[in-house]
Amino acid sequence: MPVNEHPMHALAAFLPEGAFDPVVEYIHLYKVHLTVTKKRKSVLGDYRHPRWGTNHRISINGNLNKYEFLITLLHELAHLLTFEQYKNNVEAHGKEWKSIYSKLLTDFVKANLFPVDIQLALRRSIINPAATANGETELLLVLRKYDTKKTEDIFHVADIPIGTIFQTDDGRLFKKGPKRRKRYECTAIQSGLKYSFSALSEVKLIRSEH
Repeated sequence: MPVNEHPMHALAAFLPEGAFDPVVEYIHLYKVHLTVTKKRKSVLGDYRHPRWGTNHRISINGNLNKYEFLITLLHELAHLLTFEQYKNNVEAHGKEWKSIYSKLLTDFVKANLFPVDIQLALRRSIINPAATANGETELLLVLRKYDTKKTEDIFHVADIPIGTIFQTDDGRLFKKGPKRRKRYECTAIQSGLKYSFSALSEVKLIRSEH
């Protein structure tokens, strides 16, 4: 996986204004080896604890907008702080991690580093953080509005009307159906089979049926 090791001054370009100093304070205090990677489909960030003389290691996807980058970094820093306090004696996303992550989010929200809509979306995360990004669907939908590099005709499934025909990246066509809990039931045009799509799935808009 190609990665870039960013000196501290370069890290500022990935963060919202005002976030650099408090983030660097954590990085220096815990001697974090931070890398910024290319886009990964399965994860937005990753934490690995020290072993055999190595430092704490955190990697964050470099394609994220500044607010999503910061929140992902805080998620991984919470893992670091949990390890510092409890080592491997607690669950990865257990109550200890949730408590530490909630406090980090609260501290950074109080510093007014996020727009109002993101602050509101973060309230649920502060109360009960999800273990993975997929568990933060509502928050991620707000965060993705701040993406600077957007592809024309590409939308999240959540943002297109029911009845819309869309195309997935493998070329298949689907018709958007109703929401079932957190996912959308969509029908494959060719086979008529039903498929479940995440609200965050990125698809190409074809047409809408009225």
